Amino acid sequence: MMIMINTTILSWVTFIYFVAFVCYFISAIRHTNLWGRVASVTVLVGLVAHTVGLIIRWVESYKMGIGHAPLSNFYESLIFFSWTIVLLYVVFEWRIKHRSLGVFVVPMAFLAMAFASLSPNINSRIQPLIPALQSNWLTSHVMTCFMGYAAFAIAFGLGCMYLLKSLDRNPAESSKSFLRYLPSSDSLDELIYQSVVLGFVFLSLGIITGSIWAHYAWGSYWSWDPKETWSLITWLIYAAMLHSRFVRGWRGKRMAVLAIIGFAAVIFTYLGVNYLPGLHSYLQS
Repeated sequence: MMIMINTTILSWVTFIYFVAFVCYFISAIRHTNLWGRVASVTVLVGLVAHTVGLIIRWVESYKMGIGHAPLSNFYESLIFFSWTIVLLYVVFEWRIKHRSLGVFVVPMAFLAMAFASLSPNINSRIQPLIPALQSNWLTSHVMTCFMGYAAFAIAFGLGCMYLLKSLDRNPAESSKSFLRYLPSSDSLDELIYQSVVLGFVFLSLGIITGSIWAHYAWGSYWSWDPKETWSLITWLIYAAMLHSRFVRGWRGKRMAVLAIIGFAAVIFTYLGVNYLPGLHSYLQS
């Protein structure tokens, strides 16, 4: 019964995130605070329900004698990825006092949840861990990696906003345009930088904890597994992005484009590599 409850809650969360996106979109198009407030409340309700669903799933795994955090298979990784995206988005919205970012970020959380719930190839059942995954390092590794991925998702949304804002070349002629209500280009540039720094720190911790876990599980800190290789490539992309800002002074459109390219690498690292043979192929379960 508990298994049905947690999957039912998470299915409803998918719908709630879609409703939140629609409300953010209407708010952006019509420039009304009412729809914006409805969107903020809706996404917050979704986050609370999402958290409850994850906790119920965690508790149920202990009742089944399995006892692990809901981070062990593809389904659980998708719903946790969505949770981290919404969590960081809510923090960003509260911090910057601007709701337009929700139009670009909340759909990613919705799509991750929809993919987890609707794909016929994804098993949503609670499953026991294989021996290699029976370690406390699993939780720290997965949590830090996905917090990094979520911060990069925020940077991606901000990068899209920056590129759209750059199209608004005649603000006086677009007084009612959606573009006029986006934050200033300078603000977006700074937010991209901050979110990338946050993601870079978390991804670095994820790679470090993953190396320690790999040594514990397989006797080697690094094996050039496809997942490890692409995690390093993603890390290098964001390292180059930060280096370019500090050393060469890159800002604006270049940083926005790099944020989008970097997130494409994140998606391939997370989704594409999972279907290649390797130590991380368990995520196909």
